[in-house]
Amino acid sequence: MTPLRLLLVDDDDLMRAGLRAVLSVDDGIDVVGEASDGREAVELTRVLDPDVVLMDVRMPKLDGVAATREIVAGRHRAKVLILTTFEDDDYVFGALRAGASGFILKRIRPEQLIAGIHTVADGEALLAPSVTRTVIGRMVGQETVPADPAWDRRLRELTPRERDVLDLVSRGLSNAEIAARLVIEESTVKTHVKRILAKTGLRDRVQAVVLAYESGLIRPGQGPA
Repeated sequence: MTPLRLLLVDDDDLMRAGLRAVLSVDDGIDVVGEASDGREAVELTRVLDPDVVLMDVRMPKLDGVAATREIVAGRHRAKVLILTTFEDDDYVFGALRAGASGFILKRIRPEQLIAGIHTVADGEALLAPSVTRTVIGRMVGQETVPADPAWDRRLRELTPRERDVLDLVSRGLSNAEIAARLVIEESTVKTHVKRILAKTGLRDRVQAVVLAYESGLIRPGQGPA
């Protein structure tokens, strides 16, 4: 099996060295390059064509949010996985809106980091339900995002059941929790999620959460129903 190609992006030399050491134990990951700021990350993504960009947020020249936006806009195949301290980070939701495929915490265990990278490389979003709820909680008190007519048109393509599933995904519930709430099989939830993504033209579960806020389906401060 060909190892996935990964670009490390962090302005801390020691952090990059530590991450490289951690990832070196997995033969399925090949660290093909390192960048110390967002601008370099965008350029190396173009040159090296990695499968995954492991992206820090707070960096000089160009932060991780802006770099993610440029990488996604450039239609590179690379998936962006945000690496953040989270509690001190006000940019997480902005990074997701910019097109990141997920985010993980810098204090994550090595095996979880490796598994998360493979998850994103396989085309799945890495958005743990518990972290989703924390993101939603941090939005309490912010101004409500005005409904976007373009998103509203996309939502009208969904069946009532698909809208129910999207609502619960956006509130931070896992597939198992959604299945229990709606009294359906977990496999059925997965099917609904796939159909939601197909009908709305979204890449992954992460974008679905963003859609729910930008369409006004979910308001800041709403927790699990």
